[in-house]
Amino acid sequence: MDNWDEIRTAYQVARMGTVSGAADILGVHHATVIRHIDALEARLGVKLFQRHARGYTATEAGDDLLRVATATDDQFSQLVGRIKGRGADVSGDLVVTSLVSLSPLLAPALGEFQIANPDVVIRYLTGDRLFRLEYGEAHVAIRAGSAPDQPDNVVQPFVPLRMGLYATSAYVARHGVPKGVDDFANHYFVGHDDETSRAPFNKWLRAHAPAENIIFRSTDARAMEQAVMAGVGIGFLPLWQAAQCQDVTEICPPEESWSAPLWLVTHVDLHRTTKVQSFLTYLKEQAKGWAC
Repeated sequence: MDNWDEIRTAYQVARMGTVSGAADILGVHHATVIRHIDALEARLGVKLFQRHARGYTATEAGDDLLRVATATDDQFSQLVGRIKGRGADVSGDLVVTSLVSLSPLLAPALGEFQIANPDVVIRYLTGDRLFRLEYGEAHVAIRAGSAPDQPDNVVQPFVPLRMGLYATSAYVARHGVPKGVDDFANHYFVGHDDETSRAPFNKWLRAHAPAENIIFRSTDARAMEQAVMAGVGIGFLPLWQAAQCQDVTEICPPEESWSAPLWLVTHVDLHRTTKVQSFLTYLKEQAKGWAC
């Protein structure tokens, strides 16, 4: 195949399901997309898509092309990510990913690193999905829970994320403080909506608080923290966050089992680059001042 533009166009149509969506991704006119698809189908002698009112659906041949093109696109993304990270200076994109609940700690640290290294552009990606370091999606990942075991990753222990159980003065004024775990049935809680959450403090709460008393549930850590701070119920807050709040009461002493270890994860191909090493050294030093 000597026309990769047409294959790339077909790949984006298969991904997006519409000509307009592919055109937006590629930055071309929709007529160009249609022309590429028609030319590729004519060259191959097969239909790659079924056309319908809602868009384009890949045929069996289109699915085959999508699988090959996806693997090729991943390989190019991996190559670009590695090339960007191989410089001998501290410049270019620095892509860091973590859980969004860590952003109050990480955003200031990332900002200070950028100020100290003005040729760096910070890209801070948050979310629950695991960004693929092997494909160059991030230079450094900060992950919680059990030690990551993806092949070709360098994993280093970072600070533990320590949690405590708190309520605001408004909640305490209405309901008082539990006399102990046995008194949880007389109180209300904020918890995670996913019963399969593996976070140790979420598991502990599900084991000790009656399900019907967990009256505010969310899959977003920020929403749960805001609900606790609004006095909706008793819930978990990171110790560093609680230390900054004057309006919270500790419900019971923190248990070590509530802590979740954090890990610094880098890909082996980028781990020794100047930029990544400079950031890791800086971040570890910054973390010494965190009240975790």
